[in-house]
Amino acid sequence: MNDDEHKIRSKFKQKDWNEIKANDSWSIFKVMAEFVEGYEKMAKIGPCVSIFGSARTEATNKYFVMAEQIASKLAQKGYGVITGGGPGIMEAGNKGARSVGGKSAGLNIDLPFEQFNNAYIDSDKLMNFDYFFVRKVMFMKYSQGFVVLPGGFGTFDELFEALTLIQTKKIGKFPIVLVGVDYWKGLIEWIKQSVLESENNISPEDLNLFTLVNEVDEAVKAIDDFYSNYLLKPNF
Repeated sequence: MNDDEHKIRSKFKQKDWNEIKANDSWSIFKVMAEFVEGYEKMAKIGPCVSIFGSARTEATNKYFVMAEQIASKLAQKGYGVITGGGPGIMEAGNKGARSVGGKSAGLNIDLPFEQFNNAYIDSDKLMNFDYFFVRKVMFMKYSQGFVVLPGGFGTFDELFEALTLIQTKKIGKFPIVLVGVDYWKGLIEWIKQSVLESENNISPEDLNLFTLVNEVDEAVKAIDDFYSNYLLKPNF
């Protein structure tokens, strides 16, 4: 036993510590169950594009409207639409897909007092997760593209997870489209100037892993053009 573990154990009775370790072991089965359910459901849906963005975006916001239109146009081209299943941009994505009879999936996460699934998800394509990391695996494996609208930390997390996995070749390359020049330009300039030019922490070609657009049709075209040259298939 190392010093750190000894200090932690000293804060608990031995019985309590054993219970914690036992619960950790049993939690593996819960994680496995989420993976199995996710794989079984998502494998049946077919080619999909994930739409990300803030849960706080109101229906009157221009980005809500854009997300709905992008989802509708993608669904008309045969793509299913996956979102995080909640309100805001996620609701817009599911609403747009549903409006044209497209496949509308929602990967909801159980959060206290925050997220609820929206009403535009197909009943057989709604999944609820306890674990963020399992949920992200489903997005990465079954999405043939990411359309990322303005959002917060959760949106950034999903964006940079995808960029990292593609950069390191842990998954196959797929299109990542950032929507909203005004929103993303500051981040992109910082990446160019500080991360690349100043500190050399990425390669110049890493800037080609994403596309910045400002219009609905540009976002749809970026996805569609990519798959004029590549096959649609799971990413790993």
